[in-house]
Amino acid sequence: MTIQFNDETFRDDYTFFNSPVAIARFPFPFDKDDYMYSVNMEPHETGPEGTPFDVRFDVDEHYVSEMRDRAITLDEDPLRCQSLPHMELAGWDLLELIMVSKAADYPDLFTLNRDGDRWHWINKPLGIEQRFTFGDPTTLPYGPMEYITRQAQGDFAVLDQREDNLWMDAGMVTSQADWSLDFDIGMNFFEWHAPVPKAHEMGVFQRALKFLMHVNQDTPARRLNWTMTVNPRLDTSPENYHKWGPEKRTITPENVGQKQYLRVELQTFWRLPRSNALAFPIRCYLINLEDLTSVPKWGRRLHRVLRDLPDELADYKGFAVNRPVIVEYLSKFDDGAPTSAGIYPDETDVALNKVPARV
Repeated sequence: MTIQFNDETFRDDYTFFNSPVAIARFPFPFDKDDYMYSVNMEPHETGPEGTPFDVRFDVDEHYVSEMRDRAITLDEDPLRCQSLPHMELAGWDLLELIMVSKAADYPDLFTLNRDGDRWHWINKPLGIEQRFTFGDPTTLPYGPMEYITRQAQGDFAVLDQREDNLWMDAGMVTSQADWSLDFDIGMNFFEWHAPVPKAHEMGVFQRALKFLMHVNQDTPARRLNWTMTVNPRLDTSPENYHKWGPEKRTITPENVGQKQYLRVELQTFWRLPRSNALAFPIRCYLINLEDLTSVPKWGRRLHRVLRDLPDELADYKGFAVNRPVIVEYLSKFDDGAPTSAGIYPDETDVALNKVPARV
């Protein structure tokens, strides 16, 4: 296998860590020195090599531990995975998309053999081998969406398209940034985005919905989103706010570099062939400030973005209470030098072309 999987935790003792390779390929979300909401969609095309954009569904060193954390969350709260009855076909669509993609992009880790509707799936990292009949849920231990998303990093919302809107009618959500699938299930696009400040009056969601409803099977799209979190906790759900909310008050000038994390979501959008549903994977990446500032361009830029962000966005992004400490820490890494355009490190920061592909 080409990936060395970490043995780490995302709760309790928080042993999560990023290797130097993981730091170099982190999907830094800011392409300039300031930030405001926008419909920042782009085609989900492959490349650059070695980045999370190089494949359809990124698998990295955190894969095995993330799947173990998902299983813990589902054992504690099975309602983190829900699918309304009319979404079963979309679940089979999603299973096919993920299995075919992983087997093609990581042939050393995943194998899919198909003989008509008789399928044979092998997931080597998780030690899973399953023979099943495509379209027959009785041949799987879970429904099709739950079965495959227990083996795929990130959250998954599956959106039904009807009445000129998108409806969150199915999902697997265990690593979300303070929103609840159980609360949002059955809501339309505008309803589940209602808490977001500023964006509605700017017309962001109206433009985004128009774009998403025209995503075709051969034109998947992507965008990056971000927030901040204390400690490398995947499950920052409203249901468990009593566990992670108090952790915001543990940040000090001495520990902010290690405990404060930038949380980035690689969001992709896929039109599913049989159901015409829209698959909406939300892949979470975490990096603490100490590791992030090892890339000088990112340290300079994050300081400027967080320093100048409107107060209501700082509150919505989850770091208002610690903003002074965070900005003061980051200021030490901002020498005032100009930053280059785009999200990637400069050649003098990290030679990205030296990061092996899919490591």
